[in-house]
Parts: sequence; structure tokens; C-alpha cells
Amino acid sequence: MTSSPSPTPATTPGEDASRRSDRRKVLLAAPRGYCAGVDRAVIAVEKALEQYGAPVYVRHEIVHNKYVVKTLEKKGAIFVDETEEVPEGNIVIFSAHGVAPAVHDEAKRGKLATIDATCPLVTKVHKEAVRYAKEDYDILLIGHEGHEEVIGTSGEAPEHITLVDGPEDVGNVEVRDPDKVVWLSQTTLSVDETMETVDALKGRYPNLLSPPSDDICYATQNRQIAVKQMGAQADLVIVVGSKNSSNSVRLVEVALGAGARAAHLVDYAEEIDEAWLEGVGTVGVTSGASVPDVLVHGVLDWLAQRGYEDVETLTAAEESIHFSLPKELRRDLRAEAKAATED
Repeated sequence: MTSSPSPTPATTPGEDASRRSDRRKVLLAAPRGYCAGVDRAVIAVEKALEQYGAPVYVRHEIVHNKYVVKTLEKKGAIFVDETEEVPEGNIVIFSAHGVAPAVHDEAKRGKLATIDATCPLVTKVHKEAVRYAKEDYDILLIGHEGHEEVIGTSGEAPEHITLVDGPEDVGNVEVRDPDKVVWLSQTTLSVDETMETVDALKGRYPNLLSPPSDDICYATQNRQIAVKQMGAQADLVIVVGSKNSSNSVRLVEVALGAGARAAHLVDYAEEIDEAWLEGVGTVGVTSGASVPDVLVHGVLDWLAQRGYEDVETLTAAEESIHFSLPKELRRDLRAEAKAATED
């Protein structure tokens, strides 16, 4: 689903910072911000509030972004850490990162109506885990320990899944049969980071099976491609996103790896330090996949007030993917939850 990146001119070798600082401009990444899975999840919460009225409970943050969570809280969403915190007979929404089957069971025991806002691309990885477990493969899940998506995927087949947290963790892996091993991946990782881990695993297990399609989502890939192009041209890259957003954190790392002198993650424009602009001619701006564009425009306005009014869009790919809303929004969940409590 990743489009071919458009070629962009690289910075002239030897061009010093003082010359570059005379041409103040902003490179604005495209695509950036909301992906189809995040858009679907946020709209699901908004529609549930419109359709069923407040309160609507959400297990964990619907997406990893402070602004989005605060905005939904103002509309009547209540975010909880665990399903048990939701009062009997209410509606609970599962976040875009997905949950383990045990969480669905908890909701049933709590007599809760559920809306599953798991990103369809994460659901695809869950289904792959179930299929390979049924075929008795050892599944090596590349991802970061404690991330909600990893916890959800691992819960699909805990007896078969081993977490591999980066290439340095490969030496700790043990499998039953080296000829019956497959890798899966957290969808929001850096493409380069994942393939480095896969290469290390193949060094130990030459017959390691790859999943039928790339599990790193199209949005993650496209945003990283744009930042790679941007990092080669920008003195400073500002990534709009929250610190608990894996894909936003990766964009900072990708920018630095691509040659940017500096890269910083901010939730809001007010978090930008003016000292970052010293000697900076070109500022790259992008945002993680869970960030609404209003926050990016806040950064652009902040930069414009400081002389960076020239904005050039750097287009790496075109995105036209949309996901249908969760099917549960077509039912009367309040009535279902009430009936469950009367059983």
C-alpha cells in the first residue's frame, strides 16, 4: 500500500548552516497525522456518544494522543485502565491498539456492551497469530514490551508467542523447532528497525517464515518515507505527537538517522524551544498517525510568527484508504447492556 516516494533534491554538500539559515522555510510532510485506523477509532467514540449518550467508557487511551483524549473526555468519554472499572450494564470501547481475547471475556462477565475499535491492520496480525498457532508454529513477535498492541497480539496465542524486543534480544530467543518458526510485528515500528531484527533472526533461523504481507502498516511506512526525505534537507525536524505514541517516537529517530541536525517531539506548539531555531534555515514538520492536523497548524503558526512563513509540502505518498466503522454502532447497545444485567 506504500506509494513510491517522490524524488527531492538533497542538500548541497558543504553548504554551511549560516547560508541555510538565510532561507527560512518549512518542509511540511505529506502524508502526516491521522491514519485510517485512528480516524475510525476516534469517530467510533464520537458516534457512540452521539448515538447512546454519555457516559461511554473507553479501555485505555483510544489512541496515543493527549489532545484527542482530552477532547473526547470533554464530550463525555471516560477512560479506564481495566475493564473491571466499568460499571455493569454500560458500554465499553476497545482502543485502536487491540485487546487480547481475555479482555473480551472480562467484558462479558461484567455484562458490558462492547464496541471494538481495533485497527483492521492490527486485527490482521491477530488473525495471523491465531492461524500460525493452530499450525503449531513458534511465533516471534517483534515489538516493544508493554506496548498495548503487543499485549493484545500476544494474548491471542500466549503459548506460541515469544516477544523479540529488537535485534539485541535475538540471542535470548529459544524455539522448539528451528524449521517451524514465523515472525510477526507490532504495526507501528520503524521499518528499518524491524528488518534489522528480522535479519538477525534469520541468521539464527535460516528457515524463518515471513508473514504473507508486510505487518508494518502503510501509514507508518509512508510517514517514515516522508521523514527520511525531509531529514536529508532539514536542519531541524519537529514531530507533533505524544511521548507514548510509538510511531511518533520512531519519526524522531528516523529524522535523525536521515541526517537532520536535530529532531524533537512535541504535543503542542508551546512546547517548542526557540533556542532550537538558532542557525536553522529549514524546519521539517510532521506528525504521528494519531495526531489531528489542528495541532500541526498550531506549529506552523508558531513558526510563521518567527519568520518561517514559506511552507513547502513534501509529498512522499498518496493515501486513500478508509475503514468502515465498527459494526456494533449499528445496534442498540444500551438496550443490549440493560438486557444482560437482567439475565
